This record gives sequence, structure tokens and C-alpha cells, in this order.
Amino acid sequence: MDIPTTLKHKPVIVVKGYDAIDGRINNSDAKGLSLGLAQWNDRGKVDVSAKIWRHTGKKWSRQSEEMPLHRVIDLAILICRSIQYIRNAYRYPKLYDENQPEIDRIAIQGKALDISVCTDNPMIDKDIQLFREAMAKDDEMISERLHRLATILKEMGY
Repeated sequence: MDIPTTLKHKPVIVVKGYDAIDGRINNSDAKGLSLGLAQWNDRGKVDVSAKIWRHTGKKWSRQSEEMPLHRVIDLAILICRSIQYIRNAYRYPKLYDENQPEIDRIAIQGKALDISVCTDNPMIDKDIQLFREAMAKDDEMISERLHRLATILKEMGY
């Protein structure tokens, strides 16, 4: 299925057939990925964005998501720190330290990305267990992608 090129997001680099490799989902509605010119561009101001193209089987979905590239990378940072944290969470009876739910503070652009367990969630004790189980179940799939990402980052000099 071809990614549309007539909508506001203008694809430049694409991954077609993403639904075939979209994690453990066999019948994914995420049909493609693209990097392109953001749909929110104004005349004279151009931003690059990443987009996940969803298709309902009949039409392109409004649930397709477009994100600035820095947010995609911030999500990758959050994923990595969360995996690292949850792998060591067995140290705590509730899988987190109730007195210190902060996981990390990562300096970015003169500020910080503060990562912590969401203790405002009234179901956090059960939800963090379910989160850990889901992460364990998907470990092989996620690890393969992280290894690929690490290799590419090394090749780029990071």
C-alpha cells in the first residue's frame, strides 16, 4: 500500500509495508512510516517530522500520528531508561521505591527530562506489574531493534 503524498504531511523518506514488521501485531493498521515535511509548516518555515501512517482497511485513518523528530528521540530515551529501570525493579517489593519514585533526570537543552514512576496512578502497584510482564514478553522484539539502533548510532559516531 502506497503512502499518500497528497495530504498535508509530505513524505520524503518512507517505509512501506510496515504492518508486516510492526512488532507482534499480525494485522496492524500501521501501514507505513515516513520522514517528511511537517503538516504544520507555515510559508518560509519548514520542519521535518516522523509519521506513522494508519489505514482502517478502507481509508487512511485520522489516528495517523505525526511527531517532530526530537520527540521521537525523546521517546526512545524514555523507552531505554524504562527498560533499564524495570529490569532492576525486582529489588523493590512493589517494583518501585515508594519514597523515591524518580528514575532519572536527563539534561537536555538546558533543562531536564524527568523520568519517574507515576505514583499519582491509583492502580500503580498492579499496573507496574502488568507493565513489567508486558516488557518481559516483548523483550526479544524490542532488544533486536535496540541492537540495530545501537549499531547505527555507533556507525554515525555517537
